[in-house]
Amino acid sequence: MAEQNITLEELRWKKFPVLDDGFVCLVDVMGNDAAVVQAARVSYGKGTKHVSDDRGLIRYLLRHRHTTPFEMAEVKLLVRVPMDCWRQWIRHRTANVNEYSTRYSLAIDAAQATSPKDWRSQSASNRQGSEGRLDVTIGEKLTASESEFQQRARELYEQRVELGVAREQARKDLPLATYTEAYWKVDLHNLLHFLALRMDSHAQEEIRDYATTIGQEIIRPLFPLVWEAFEDYRLDAMFLTRIDREIIFRLMERARSGAGLSLNEDDFLACQDESWKDLQRSRERDECRAKLQRLGILPQVPK
Repeated sequence: MAEQNITLEELRWKKFPVLDDGFVCLVDVMGNDAAVVQAARVSYGKGTKHVSDDRGLIRYLLRHRHTTPFEMAEVKLLVRVPMDCWRQWIRHRTANVNEYSTRYSLAIDAAQATSPKDWRSQSASNRQGSEGRLDVTIGEKLTASESEFQQRARELYEQRVELGVAREQARKDLPLATYTEAYWKVDLHNLLHFLALRMDSHAQEEIRDYATTIGQEIIRPLFPLVWEAFEDYRLDAMFLTRIDREIIFRLMERARSGAGLSLNEDDFLACQDESWKDLQRSRERDECRAKLQRLGILPQVPK
């Protein structure tokens, strides 16, 4: 407990920067690793005496998806985030939120700027994702026009306010890049779910930066045993579907029957699920292939 108090004093209200003008910081926390263990062992009337016992129980709980003990701990954060990123964030409807109001106060005079090297191109296979970076020469033009637009939008907003337009109406043309701030309080179970989704490589880069900062800089030191288990059983784990398992079984049978242990794309296509064979493109097939490559069953294909 003394170690947690020291950690809390070091972490509370410390602003960890994200993007160009955003941040996350810890406001308060209720509970620690021991609180999760205590909740799980409530029927015993007392907690465990050894950290090793706590570690084993926490790992068991996460491994077998016994989630309610993790709801006994809560974390309250203050975040500063662009409004477009906040739209994704607020989709997680499992937290208590109080956001900065631009009806009562002037909008924060900051908008997320994109550097010339950070403009991303649209993914060809995923309508809601990006893929690679645009050429810097194009990025320089985009950044210049972005800066001009954001400055003009801010000037228009401030002009309206000075002319007496109500703040709730004056704000309507501010870009989604405008920063907002909010208190975000969530229990540990739902926070881990948020982090598992938003730290994933498929999440949008901006919200992934926020999630990674929250996880690595705040949750890991506050809940070291939980974080270790979370990395092992959620963050760095892999979910195999029934179809995935059947394909792996067929590939192993193919290897044992004489194809050798060096399996390739042709072997994968020969063993693919029947429902994929007539499809020119299948996201499920692509996802399965990626899993097999991560497992070392199929060779990695250079991009």
